[in-house]
Amino acid sequence: MSVYAVDKLMAQTRRLATEFRQTTGQPLPVTAEIANYDAARLLNLEIIQPPPGGYDAVGLDGAREGLRFQIKGRAIFDEKKGGQRLGQLRLEQPWDAVLLVLLDEQYEPFEIYEAGREAIKDAMEMADESNRNKRGAMSVARFRHIARLVWSRDEGEGQRGEIWENHPDD
Repeated sequence: MSVYAVDKLMAQTRRLATEFRQTTGQPLPVTAEIANYDAARLLNLEIIQPPPGGYDAVGLDGAREGLRFQIKGRAIFDEKKGGQRLGQLRLEQPWDAVLLVLLDEQYEPFEIYEAGREAIKDAMEMADESNRNKRGAMSVARFRHIARLVWSRDEGEGQRGEIWENHPDD
């Protein structure tokens, strides 16, 4: 299948998911596939098929070359509603960083955040010992706080391909 065909299929998937949610009030479970596709397309990653366990993609060039990434995606339908969580982040599995692809109500990406293994490990150790944290879960808000914004719909991938911080140095 050509790249054009995949681009066209993803556009159709976004439209179908949007229409399904508008009609039924329920989301279609396609966020992970869309997030993987968008992260690979926008950040020049190779999706590994089948996934070897622990990571979804490998960086192809620049600062990400050879790094193994878990990719998480969340559709944000209402920014005012909090409490969304990432799926499990298993520290015992092989990966170097996690990418969080945030999608709008039309399942289009509007921000991508990246956090390295050490930042995630430190955040998980600092969190209280709740059952959610023991299972490796983290809120989207917490992830955004410890991560750096690496792509946005308005700015692309930083200025001249550089990565910028979403919060000042502490």
